[in-house]
Amino acid sequence: MAMVCLSDFEAYAKKYLPKIAWDFFAAGADDCSTRDENILAYERIRFRPRILRDVSVMDIRTKLLGTEISFPVGIAPTGFHQLAWPDGEKSTARAAKAMDICYIASTYSTCTLEEISTAAPGGFRWFQLYTYRNRAVSQRLVQRAEALGFQGLVLTADLPYTGKRRDDVRNGFRLPPHMKLKNLEGAFEVCTMSLLDPSVTWNDIYWLRSLTHLPIIIKGILTKEDAELAVRHGVQGIVVSNHGGRQLDGGPATIDALAEVVEAVQGRVEVYVDGGIRKGSDVLKALALGAKCVFVGRPALWGLAYKGEEGLQDVLRILQDEFRLSMALAG
Repeated sequence: MAMVCLSDFEAYAKKYLPKIAWDFFAAGADDCSTRDENILAYERIRFRPRILRDVSVMDIRTKLLGTEISFPVGIAPTGFHQLAWPDGEKSTARAAKAMDICYIASTYSTCTLEEISTAAPGGFRWFQLYTYRNRAVSQRLVQRAEALGFQGLVLTADLPYTGKRRDDVRNGFRLPPHMKLKNLEGAFEVCTMSLLDPSVTWNDIYWLRSLTHLPIIIKGILTKEDAELAVRHGVQGIVVSNHGGRQLDGGPATIDALAEVVEAVQGRVEVYVDGGIRKGSDVLKALALGAKCVFVGRPALWGLAYKGEEGLQDVLRILQDEFRLSMALAG
């Protein structure tokens, strides 16, 4: 069938991925109300289009912390890409480089940081970090990422514990035996999720800063209070995120939280948003409300499930074309 919009890729992935993999990617916390609200909130936002403006030439490029990308969409950090496609994160890295956008590689990759770097040399990549009770593990990951040329560090701050995702509990979700959390091999003998450090506070930003010259971006902020604290603690960017609705159910949709965060930071740091972006017009809505760039999570996995690197490029190209068209039609 012709793949015309992102929901076509979603339908394909749901049909062809093993149920346990589909359920893992699709899962939200508890009743999934925040996961679903992330999408529904975009539907409620309306444009005020302007007409008779010359839209014959449009420039959709932007910059993330000084690095130019081809359009304001990046790939959010998601785990276990080999569940969607055998080459996993290597395909993701190649697609991002081909499209000239930013890919945030997850700590929970099924390929190593080294493999990701080698797959797409010179690509624009940030590294997403969790903080472990064993700080030496986190420190080594940061130093590896910096040595490999990753250009930013994205601290996921909304996961002191893992949210309750009911389908994963029912399915007894675990990685198949042939897949590994490659970046953490040898670091732990037991389940990594239980080794996350729930005692992390804002003071740990100073510890992180002492380890690296990379800019630090905090992911998981939903309030003006935390946005102001992020600025005060010297971060360079904020991702307004509720972890795709996988953590606290009943929190706000990210697009609804965006304006509050943008207003709080007053241009002192860059603000990005993830969660619920399914169309190019969603990208335009996020930019109109103050985001510098959006990041897509599940749609990237659907693209991988369809045709690997090629499928992910298809997804990104559709978003790019829809974004350009929405800009033109909105004047």
